[in-house]
Amino acid sequence: MQAKTVQTFNPATGEALDSYEIFGKEKVASVAKKAVETFELKWSKLPIAERAEYFKKLASVLRTRKTEYGRIMTMEMGKPISQAEGEVEKCASGCDYYVENAAKWLEDEFSTTDAKSSYVSYEPLGAILSVMPWNFPFWQALRFAIPTVIAGNTSILRHSNVCPGCALAIEGAFKEAGFPDGVFSTVITDHDAVRSLIESQYIAGVSLTGSTEAGQSIGEQAARNFKKFVLELGGSDPFVVLDDADIDLAAQIGANARLQNSGQSCICAKRFIVVSSVSQEFNEKFVREFEKKKMGNPLDYDTYVGPLVNSQAVDTIDAQVRDAKSKGARVEIGGARRTPGAFFEPTVLDHVEKNMKVMSEEVFGPVAPLYIVQNETEALRVANETEFGLGASVWTTNLVRAKRAIKEIQSGIVFVNQLTKSDPRMPFGGVKKSGMGRELSRFGLREFVNIKSVNIYGIGN
Repeated sequence: MQAKTVQTFNPATGEALDSYEIFGKEKVASVAKKAVETFELKWSKLPIAERAEYFKKLASVLRTRKTEYGRIMTMEMGKPISQAEGEVEKCASGCDYYVENAAKWLEDEFSTTDAKSSYVSYEPLGAILSVMPWNFPFWQALRFAIPTVIAGNTSILRHSNVCPGCALAIEGAFKEAGFPDGVFSTVITDHDAVRSLIESQYIAGVSLTGSTEAGQSIGEQAARNFKKFVLELGGSDPFVVLDDADIDLAAQIGANARLQNSGQSCICAKRFIVVSSVSQEFNEKFVREFEKKKMGNPLDYDTYVGPLVNSQAVDTIDAQVRDAKSKGARVEIGGARRTPGAFFEPTVLDHVEKNMKVMSEEVFGPVAPLYIVQNETEALRVANETEFGLGASVWTTNLVRAKRAIKEIQSGIVFVNQLTKSDPRMPFGGVKKSGMGRELSRFGLREFVNIKSVNIYGIGN
């Protein structure tokens, strides 16, 4: 029987790139078994200081091969090359951060009880499966893997079949850095094999970054098999511009917030909620910022907006824009697909209403809907009128108003006077249908560990 394969395509041109064999269930199980053996016999036994040394080497490999890895990303999923290289550098910085901090965050924590000695220890769980999407191929995979593996777990990556080249490159980086075989492995496979893996004895936990629907499926499978899981899901992040905001800065950063990664980010600003007294000024300056963003060949370093991941993604965005126009929205700039390739013009929509898909669905592309409100109270209410709760950006020059908004907005992340972004120093994750659990910071480091309570009686010093 001929092996099943997955084909990759360059979304900027439509040309075929490469073909990869799909791993069968037996091969996937063999990879998982090796991950468990490595965990039990070697990796979990190493002092964390020794594990950290491997991550110093991984950071070096990532920086040395930044241009190479960036090009793989750009070719497979269309990310502009300057952003792709920046993503690799961010991964290297993530390694640096956990090398510096992981040991102290995993130290035993002592408490005073009636026991001779009482403390909490943090012990790794085993082999952890990560199921990752295509839009930040390196960062999202390593955002999970760095803290999880430095904590003493081993990891298996099932990446999106849009970017198997990226998945194999990440595995290669771990190998080049000298990690023992089985510490980090990649499997190129289908959903059935993932389901079997979660059901198997080999996997101790699962982390997924993806859609709400994928999160529901993976979460159900993990829970049914009593596996720990973390879900980082979609978002429809509000970008709230109050009447005392710095409009010049809000328009400039707002354009970046909507168009980063060609609008294909869970934490992109997706709903621009603007108080009416400053709406015209913001609209005009926002459109001018969009006009500055070059769309084109993602291999050009001055390109800011590249193609979407594929033609199906363009179809979805096009349908959302057509729906808005049919219900009265006005196109201020853009509004159309471009060929050849999977391009959609950077687009600003005004006169947007709540019944439009651009307000009720996640918009995964370079389209910004402007929704006008009368005051701060209405702005915050509209910000929360979504099933998602990942990130939010609030624009005001008044600290009291900022703190009030921070308390009221229902999201896992709030930025004031800046775009929403992930940072290894801060926890990352959402509420509502944007997921559960946290990545990054000390909170992410402790997601896949056994938080063990230890109490010792009747033994001398």
